[in-house]
Amino acid sequence: MKFESISREEIFKYAKEKFGTNPEYLWAKSPNYAVLRNSENSKWYAIVMNVPQKRLGLKSEKNIDILDVKCDPMLIGSLLGNKGYFPGYHMNKKTWLTLLLDGSIPKDEVFNLIDFSYELTAKKKK
Repeated sequence: MKFESISREEIFKYAKEKFGTNPEYLWAKSPNYAVLRNSENSKWYAIVMNVPQKRLGLKSEKNIDILDVKCDPMLIGSLLGNKGYFPGYHMNKKTWLTLLLDGSIPKDEVFNLIDFSYELTAKKKK
């Protein structure tokens, strides 16, 4: 099933409205890669990148927008069998998950995973 694709601008708008965070562009060699940091402690909770599909094991040479989010290892295991989900690209594969932003995943699911990632990177309550 194909859903409406989600743009990086929609993700940035959501992060700004929900968490008060703005994208940071940290790499001169990859100027369109953006990091979102938890405002409580500056930990990364999301990374938006544009990578060749082949790097994800797909057949196409074309680039695709992806989103990396921090995730619970048990949830990662259950999601990886579904379309649009991959082990964390360039991140710890046990605690990060890559999402295709091409409409493979419903928008509300992407936003829920962003929320979950933000919670996982928040300061631990004593």
